[in-house]
Amino acid sequence: MHNPSPEFGRTARTVIIVPCYNEAGRLPSDAFRKFLTANPRVDFIFVNDGSSDGTLAVLQTLHGEFKTRVHVLDKAANGGKAAAVRDGMLAALQGEPEIVGFWDADLATPLEAIDSFLQVLDSRPEVEMVFGSRVQLLGRQIQRRAIRHYLGRIFATFASMVLHLPIYDTQCGAKLFRATPQLRAALREPFISGWIFDVELIARFLALSGPSVKDRIYEYPLQKWMDVAGSKVRAGDFFRAFLELVAIRRRYF
Repeated sequence: MHNPSPEFGRTARTVIIVPCYNEAGRLPSDAFRKFLTANPRVDFIFVNDGSSDGTLAVLQTLHGEFKTRVHVLDKAANGGKAAAVRDGMLAALQGEPEIVGFWDADLATPLEAIDSFLQVLDSRPEVEMVFGSRVQLLGRQIQRRAIRHYLGRIFATFASMVLHLPIYDTQCGAKLFRATPQLRAALREPFISGWIFDVELIARFLALSGPSVKDRIYEYPLQKWMDVAGSKVRAGDFFRAFLELVAIRRRYF
């Protein structure tokens, strides 16, 4: 795995991690190009998580076009999304940005939402974390397959009970964090969960700070989100997620 160059992220206010596993046919490169051109203070670290297709070549092309704004962490072996996100965020924090976060490579959550998240952080200094929330409200375009929606609601209910937090959506792949010492502490150890590391990360913040964490998390109801064909999530992963939730409860509570 290659680390970012020392100058990477030094001038960026925000660095976004994009975990990638066999995304050669799904990564919307043009959308990233457009966003990078319009937002000079947001940089990206793409983590190639041992892909077996042409993902690395696609990412290297983006890096070639935006050498100081895009970095590629190339992991030889697939370690899973949790490890890819953690590795990317630790690399981003070396550049001392103000804000770091992660975003799904398929852009189920459009990149334009990053600006909305940043506006929350700018206007509410007490908030340290902004999480995308897929709430199906009139006037919003939230397109989820019914089975994934209802299974997700069941899981979110149990996750909320384990965390003792009234959180609506733990698993949306769009999250931003202030680069605080507590975030660094929460990322110090590898995650024990592979699929629901989002829940584990919140559990770590709770272990560090107690219930006051709920006042530092802001769930942002997304204007747009859609299921993108080719998702790596399978029905069996729902049951795996419950097993990981039990492990998180035992470890942190």
